[in-house]
Amino acid sequence: MAVEEKVFKYKLDFYYQSALIYLLTLILYVGVRGNFVEAKFEYDDPLMYVVILFVVMSFITLGLNYIRRRRLIIAGDTIIFKNRFHERSINSKDIEWMHIGREAKVRTSGRFQVVVFKLKGRRRVFRIRVGRYERDKALISEMNRISAQVPKRKRRRWRTPRFTDR
Repeated sequence: MAVEEKVFKYKLDFYYQSALIYLLTLILYVGVRGNFVEAKFEYDDPLMYVVILFVVMSFITLGLNYIRRRRLIIAGDTIIFKNRFHERSINSKDIEWMHIGREAKVRTSGRFQVVVFKLKGRRRVFRIRVGRYERDKALISEMNRISAQVPKRKRRRWRTPRFTDR
Protein backbone atom coordinates (compact mmCIF):
# COMPACT_ATOMS: atom_id res chain seq x y z
CA MET A 1 0.00 0.00 0.00
CA ALA A 2 1.52 3.31 -1.08
CA VAL A 3 1.46 6.19 1.35
CA GLU A 4 0.35 9.50 -0.09
CA GLU A 5 2.87 12.27 0.44
CA LYS A 6 1.67 15.81 1.00
CA VAL A 7 4.33 18.38 0.14
CA PHE A 8 4.30 21.89 1.60
CA LYS A 9 6.77 24.30 0.01
CA TYR A 10 8.50 27.04 1.98
CA LYS A 11 7.24 30.48 0.96
CA LEU A 12 9.74 32.96 -0.41
CA ASP A 13 7.30 35.88 -0.58
CA PHE A 14 8.96 37.79 2.25
CA TYR A 15 12.39 37.51 0.63
CA TYR A 16 11.07 38.67 -2.76
CA GLN A 17 9.28 41.63 -1.20
CA SER A 18 12.23 42.77 0.90
CA ALA A 19 14.65 42.51 -2.02
CA LEU A 20 12.34 44.51 -4.28
CA ILE A 21 11.65 47.15 -1.64
CA TYR A 22 15.38 47.66 -1.04
CA LEU A 23 16.01 47.84 -4.79
CA LEU A 24 13.19 50.35 -5.24
CA THR A 25 14.60 52.41 -2.35
CA LEU A 26 18.00 52.46 -4.04
CA ILE A 27 16.52 53.54 -7.38
CA LEU A 28 14.45 56.28 -5.77
CA TYR A 29 17.40 57.50 -3.69
CA VAL A 30 19.71 57.64 -6.72
CA GLY A 31 17.00 59.38 -8.78
CA VAL A 32 16.16 61.99 -6.14
CA ARG A 33 19.78 62.56 -5.17
CA GLY A 34 20.96 62.82 -8.79
CA ASN A 35 18.16 65.01 -10.16
CA PHE A 36 16.93 67.26 -7.37
CA VAL A 37 19.64 67.62 -4.75
CA GLU A 38 22.71 67.85 -6.94
CA ALA A 39 23.11 68.76 -10.58
CA LYS A 40 25.51 65.86 -11.12
CA PHE A 41 25.41 62.53 -9.29
CA GLU A 42 28.45 61.66 -7.19
CA TYR A 43 29.39 58.13 -6.11
CA ASP A 44 30.97 59.19 -2.81
CA ASP A 45 27.73 59.14 -0.81
CA PRO A 46 28.03 56.80 2.23
CA LEU A 47 24.24 56.41 2.55
CA MET A 48 24.13 55.01 -0.96
CA TYR A 49 26.68 52.37 0.01
CA VAL A 50 24.54 51.33 2.98
CA VAL A 51 21.46 50.97 0.76
CA ILE A 52 23.51 49.01 -1.80
CA LEU A 53 24.67 46.71 1.01
CA PHE A 54 21.03 46.05 1.98
CA VAL A 55 20.08 45.37 -1.64
CA VAL A 56 22.97 42.94 -2.15
CA MET A 57 22.34 41.13 1.15
CA SER A 58 18.61 40.76 0.46
CA PHE A 59 19.25 39.31 -3.00
CA ILE A 60 21.89 36.93 -1.59
CA THR A 61 19.44 35.76 1.08
CA LEU A 62 16.73 35.30 -1.54
CA GLY A 63 19.13 33.34 -3.76
CA LEU A 64 20.30 31.08 -0.94
CA ASN A 65 16.74 30.30 0.13
CA TYR A 66 15.78 29.64 -3.48
CA ILE A 67 18.73 27.28 -3.92
CA ARG A 68 17.91 25.39 -0.68
CA ARG A 69 14.37 24.63 -1.90
CA ARG A 70 12.97 23.79 1.53
CA ARG A 71 9.92 21.55 1.82
CA LEU A 72 7.91 19.90 4.55
CA ILE A 73 6.56 16.50 3.55
CA ILE A 74 3.98 14.54 5.48
CA ALA A 75 3.79 10.89 4.49
CA GLY A 76 1.40 8.89 6.65
CA ASP A 77 2.54 9.42 10.22
CA THR A 78 6.03 10.65 9.25
CA ILE A 79 7.14 14.29 9.09
CA ILE A 80 10.01 14.89 6.66
CA PHE A 81 12.04 18.09 6.61
CA LYS A 82 13.71 18.22 3.22
CA ASN A 83 15.89 20.66 1.35
CA ARG A 84 18.18 20.27 -1.64
CA PHE A 85 21.10 19.10 0.50
CA HIS A 86 19.60 17.27 3.47
CA GLU A 87 16.58 15.25 4.57
CA ARG A 88 15.39 14.41 8.07
CA SER A 89 12.40 12.22 8.78
CA ILE A 90 10.60 11.99 12.11
CA ASN A 91 8.14 9.23 12.85
CA SER A 92 5.19 9.95 15.14
CA LYS A 93 6.36 7.16 17.46
CA ASP A 94 9.53 9.18 18.20
CA ILE A 95 7.60 12.29 19.31
CA GLU A 96 7.32 12.74 23.07
CA TRP A 97 4.67 15.50 22.93
CA MET A 98 3.12 17.86 20.39
CA HIS A 99 1.39 21.24 20.69
CA ILE A 100 -0.49 23.13 17.99
CA GLY A 101 -1.36 26.71 18.79
CA ARG A 102 -0.12 30.25 19.09
CA GLU A 103 3.30 31.55 19.97
CA ALA A 104 3.24 33.74 23.02
CA LYS A 105 5.89 36.19 21.83
CA VAL A 106 4.62 36.58 18.26
CA ARG A 107 1.64 38.82 17.56
CA THR A 108 0.23 37.71 14.25
CA SER A 109 -3.33 36.95 13.42
CA GLY A 110 -4.57 33.43 13.32
CA ARG A 111 -5.35 30.80 15.84
CA PHE A 112 -2.79 28.28 14.62
CA GLN A 113 0.58 29.89 14.18
CA VAL A 114 3.02 27.25 15.30
CA VAL A 115 3.41 23.51 15.73
CA VAL A 116 5.86 22.57 18.46
CA PHE A 117 6.96 19.03 19.21
CA LYS A 118 9.68 17.36 21.24
CA LEU A 119 11.43 14.16 20.30
CA LYS A 120 12.20 11.43 22.80
CA GLY A 121 15.82 11.64 23.86
CA ARG A 122 16.32 15.15 22.50
CA ARG A 123 16.51 18.25 24.63
CA ARG A 124 15.36 20.94 22.19
CA VAL A 125 11.97 21.21 20.53
CA PHE A 126 11.10 21.44 16.84
CA ARG A 127 9.10 24.51 15.86
CA ILE A 128 7.18 24.70 12.59
CA ARG A 129 5.78 28.14 11.86
CA VAL A 130 2.73 27.35 9.78
CA GLY A 131 2.54 30.72 8.01
CA ARG A 132 5.88 30.15 6.35
CA TYR A 133 4.57 27.26 4.27
CA GLU A 134 2.12 27.18 1.37
CA ARG A 135 -1.37 25.78 1.99
CA ASP A 136 -1.31 26.44 5.72
CA LYS A 137 -4.83 25.14 6.37
CA ALA A 138 -3.98 21.76 4.84
CA LEU A 139 -0.77 21.69 6.88
CA ILE A 140 -2.71 22.34 10.08
CA SER A 141 -5.18 19.55 9.29
CA GLU A 142 -2.32 17.11 8.67
CA MET A 143 -0.60 18.16 11.90
CA ASN A 144 -3.90 17.71 13.80
CA ARG A 145 -4.15 14.22 12.35
CA ILE A 146 -0.64 13.37 13.54
CA SER A 147 -1.12 15.02 16.93
CA ALA A 148 -4.11 12.75 17.61
CA GLN A 149 -1.60 9.87 17.84
CA VAL A 150 0.84 11.74 20.10
CA PRO A 151 0.50 12.92 23.74
CA LYS A 152 -0.23 16.60 24.29
CA ARG A 153 2.15 18.97 26.05
CA LYS A 154 1.51 19.37 29.73
CA ARG A 155 0.51 22.88 30.72
CA ARG A 156 3.15 24.83 32.58
CA ARG A 157 2.19 25.83 36.04
CA TRP A 158 3.34 29.18 37.23
CA ARG A 159 4.62 29.00 40.74
CA THR A 160 3.67 31.81 43.02
CA PRO A 161 6.54 33.19 45.03
CA ARG A 162 6.46 32.63 48.74
CA PHE A 163 6.31 35.76 50.77
CA THR A 164 7.32 35.47 54.37
CA ASP A 165 7.31 38.07 57.06
CA ARG A 166 10.50 37.34 58.90
